[in-house]
Amino acid sequence: MTDTPESRPRRDRHRDGRSHRDRHRGRYRPVPIPLLVPALVGLAFLLLPLVALLVRAPWRSLPEQLTSAEVWEALRLSLVCATAATVLSLVVGVPLAWLLARTRFPGRGFVRALVTLPLVLPPVVGGVALLLAFGRNGVAGQWLDSWFGITLPFTTTGVVLAETFVAMPFLVISVEGTLRAADPRYEEAATTLGASRFTAFRRVTLPLIAPGIAAGAVLAWARALGEFGATITFAGNFPGRTQTMPLAVYLALQNDPAAAIALSLVLLAVSIAVLAALRDRWMTAS
Repeated sequence: MTDTPESRPRRDRHRDGRSHRDRHRGRYRPVPIPLLVPALVGLAFLLLPLVALLVRAPWRSLPEQLTSAEVWEALRLSLVCATAATVLSLVVGVPLAWLLARTRFPGRGFVRALVTLPLVLPPVVGGVALLLAFGRNGVAGQWLDSWFGITLPFTTTGVVLAETFVAMPFLVISVEGTLRAADPRYEEAATTLGASRFTAFRRVTLPLIAPGIAAGAVLAWARALGEFGATITFAGNFPGRTQTMPLAVYLALQNDPAAAIALSLVLLAVSIAVLAALRDRWMTAS
């Protein structure tokens, strides 16, 4: 019998209808010891702190810890500021991602590097940079103060700006990747039918990239919720005004470790919820 591409897959299949590739894909293969041992060490290193947090948690006094007025105030402020930072990131981040993905201009690679710089920049350095930019004597802050009487540092608005600075790159990267994967010919077809560039973006592109925008928004929200360094440097740690959950954990760790553990459990639960919401984005079928 002649060996043809049509006959090869048929001969490769067994009586159960599965090919050799499908059968081997579901079979467990032995893992080399030189790879297994460091992999297990790395897994233990990542899981042990989380297990320790759960083991040492004050479960009996947890309801009392979480119902205090200070905890609820810090949680409320964290949720409000993280949501406001996410909305601000969406308003300016989605157009920025479209600019990086759909247009060509000199220095685009350099602009992309600047956009992603807050991802690797130490948060405290970001807070110092925000002070130099928007402080009372900052590059832009002095004009805001003298012209409009607006002071941003050590205010709730300052918390939102600090969280936006560190969280928006997550949204931009996610949306830009989704835009690059989307077919631009749909936009071109819409423009040839008489739609303006903005109408094509609003009516055609946005529905196509909605899952990427949602994933980026969730990542930005989670990053804003956990922000510490830039917030405490630019906005300070004033209860009821700038004290978010991470700052409350830091303060409680010095005076009441049980309260710090309780607050950490809240942030851990939020992180798990974020991973659950993004499971279809970062988990692939085996």
